[in-house]
Amino acid sequence: MPLLEGVRVVEFAHMVMGPTCGLTLADLGAEVIKVEPLEGDNTRRLDHAGAGFYPVFNRNKKSFAVDLKHPEGNALVLKLIEKSDVLTENFRPGALDKLGFSYKQLKERNPRLIYCSLKGFLKGPYEHRAALDEVTQMMGGLAYMTGLPDRPLRAGSSVIDILGGTFAALGIVSALHERAKTGKGKRVTSALFETTALLVAQHMAQFELTGEAPPPMSVKRPAWGVYDIFQTKDGQLFVGVVTDTQWQIFCREFNEPELAADARLKTNGMRVKERSWLIPRLAESMKRYTKDELAAHLERIGLPFAPIAKPWDLLNDAHLKASSGLIPTKARGKTISVPALPLEFDGKRLAKRADPPEIGQHTAEVLKELGCSAAEIKRLTEQHIVR
Repeated sequence: MPLLEGVRVVEFAHMVMGPTCGLTLADLGAEVIKVEPLEGDNTRRLDHAGAGFYPVFNRNKKSFAVDLKHPEGNALVLKLIEKSDVLTENFRPGALDKLGFSYKQLKERNPRLIYCSLKGFLKGPYEHRAALDEVTQMMGGLAYMTGLPDRPLRAGSSVIDILGGTFAALGIVSALHERAKTGKGKRVTSALFETTALLVAQHMAQFELTGEAPPPMSVKRPAWGVYDIFQTKDGQLFVGVVTDTQWQIFCREFNEPELAADARLKTNGMRVKERSWLIPRLAESMKRYTKDELAAHLERIGLPFAPIAKPWDLLNDAHLKASSGLIPTKARGKTISVPALPLEFDGKRLAKRADPPEIGQHTAEVLKELGCSAAEIKRLTEQHIVR
């Protein structure tokens, strides 16, 4: 049985952050009804770097296309919210309030409603600012840590949007748990800036504790003595040796008795200080192997390693394919593969129940449940109040 079966979510969301929250809840079994304008969520029409947004973050949802500015359309959505458990929204501050969907207004209609806003900032001086993933990566220090000195660079994914949406889903599930005891809903807010702050927290703490300002990862000062990309005969491989026990295993298995006995390399902290000569020394040893030979050797002795992959390489990743980690998904007339949520329950991955919906695919179903007759549905459609 889906974990959140029986939970109805009304989603007012576009782009990545809000839809990620809805995706998480939908994959966990909630009924997520995506409320869209008659022309559909603008995210559907994005191309190039945005082409993957809609198909990746909208499976297992229903589409209800309605004109919120029309009094009848507005009233229908209010009726839907009254019959729902959760509302999520990631529009600019105040946008839904103007339509009559503020938390204060809806709380009176449905005291059990959990109202989740996904914003740029939590309460404070910045709370009314517009924000994007890249904006908060820049102002939160993540772009600094990712780029070159004096040339900040956003991370190569919508990492803040995705994690911010995941935290929103966690907040909603927590509020649902509390509501089971109190019978009362709650307002939940997740934000991009505060999500970014959490992601750089280790660097903030390092500065406070040591007085050292950590440099960007491009000129990294790693916490581990051996934590690097090495060139092999036919490619590159990342290798990590992060404990003193692993160091002894590494030296033994790669026939490096001199390094194992070197007093300068006894502990990880000491190896970090000797990286200027140690890493070039190890790099010469790694060149004796092919990439596959080195990977097989490291896997056999249980040391961390990784091939240097591109995102599209994962489409043929043996582990993802064997573990139901890739979900066939229909998008723009094609069937593509997108990742499942990174969760197992009793050893099983969460299944896809439905592809991302077409615009208004479930409008008639939603209206019927709200008590509309077939004739009313036909009239509403013909008058372009719903689609």
